[in-house]
Amino acid sequence: MLPLLVAEQIRQADAYTIAHEPISSVDLMERASKAFVGWFINHFPDKKQAISFYCGTGNNGGDGLAIARILHQHQYKKLTVRVVRFSDKTSADFDINLERLKQIDIPLSEIHKGDDLPDENSAIIIDALLGSGLNKPLTSDYERLVKHINALNKTVVAVDIPTGFFCDGEIQPKTIAIEADLVITFQQPRINFLLPESAPYIHCWEAVNIGIDEKYVQSLNSPYQFIEEKDVKSWLKTRRHFSNKGTYGHTLLIAGQAQTMGAALLSASAAVHAGAGLTTACVPESGLIALNSYQPEIMAIVRNENKLPEIEWDKFSSIAIGPGLGKDEDAFKLLSALIKNYKKPIVIDADALNLLAEHPELLKKLPEGSVLTPHMKEFDRLFGEHKNWWQRIQTGMEQAKKLNIYIVLKNDYTITLSPEGNAYFNSSGNAAMASGGMGDVLTGIIAALLAQKYTPLQACLTGIYVHGKAGDELALPNRLNVVLPGRLTSQLPITMAKLMA
Repeated sequence: MLPLLVAEQIRQADAYTIAHEPISSVDLMERASKAFVGWFINHFPDKKQAISFYCGTGNNGGDGLAIARILHQHQYKKLTVRVVRFSDKTSADFDINLERLKQIDIPLSEIHKGDDLPDENSAIIIDALLGSGLNKPLTSDYERLVKHINALNKTVVAVDIPTGFFCDGEIQPKTIAIEADLVITFQQPRINFLLPESAPYIHCWEAVNIGIDEKYVQSLNSPYQFIEEKDVKSWLKTRRHFSNKGTYGHTLLIAGQAQTMGAALLSASAAVHAGAGLTTACVPESGLIALNSYQPEIMAIVRNENKLPEIEWDKFSSIAIGPGLGKDEDAFKLLSALIKNYKKPIVIDADALNLLAEHPELLKKLPEGSVLTPHMKEFDRLFGEHKNWWQRIQTGMEQAKKLNIYIVLKNDYTITLSPEGNAYFNSSGNAAMASGGMGDVLTGIIAALLAQKYTPLQACLTGIYVHGKAGDELALPNRLNVVLPGRLTSQLPITMAKLMA
């Protein structure tokens, strides 16, 4: 796992690397700038394009000056550097890089407080104004300059982080920050890059390795972690000789109504394709023909209106409830009976989450290790309104610990909040997966992994990653604009086999 650090920890990691490698701070800046350039020239190989640098007078500006000099060495000749002196303070490494830049033939100008802002003819702008240490909103001249740059409609590449955007903590509505087409950041993504509030400011990002001491970074014990493919590969279990369907558990999906059988079918089919040895769907009688036609491998427990079905709870290795279930009295009785009679972790999604929100007393009765899979609105129904995603993460960490459960908070980088107080960000998936039914598929996958004796944490992290990876394998090579959930379920065994190869 890749630790995600808050701003203060980033400074600590830089300082530790400087002291213990050992390396001077200006040489570490040089290394970071070379890493930036290595990625930049792959994205922008046209050396005839005009590029303008806007550099503050701190270390982020020092990075910008070094990057301009290194690009010049790579034969990028149409470079312009604008030093923004809205403060009298400069960092030592900025001063060193400014003197180095003056030794070569790059046009250099300065912008001071109150100055008219220059015309801009370059196609590309490099934002190196302010770095990760920013802790208050932009005002005055910085606000004016950032609004000016955003209005130019140029391609903007930010060094480390867009000016005005916070690494971590709450992002306020209508934040004034650089709107970057690309952010090339150092060592690991900043936590706020992975939250929806980043969308107006970061079109895409790339983290480049600059040799920060990894053992020290691990020792900081950040509660924020980024799941990588190697983690999932280490958790996935290969099938062995002499195993049978009983080896891989029996999953029960309680889902569907006459009008919403699609959710039940997708969820149960995902459980089958994710490797559950046996899968049973508890569905209304009106959905039985659809179930048998869609996936004959799935067994059925039939629900009749106004009557609880007879379920031998203990025979199931895992149970999920909610997709397409509805919120009527029958659904509530089913959820209550499940929580009362089943002592293993339960996966709760969709309508079952909304029932929990209406009957919060049931939350306290959930078996330990249970998994809730809400999207943003379902999360807020459960735990109260939130102004931003940072608040949701903090609440989710608290509630997961308090209730001894796992909360899978769905978004582009789906976040798993654990009872240990950690937040795990997923690294797979893409926008083509934004279609109805994808959450139902994820529920079935997690339930199937629980049936196969993955721990709840492994089931969440592995299930989310495999779900997203299957979507990547369908969408990215084929340039698909939309990936349908039913197609993704068929891809699951292929994706899992590749990861285990």
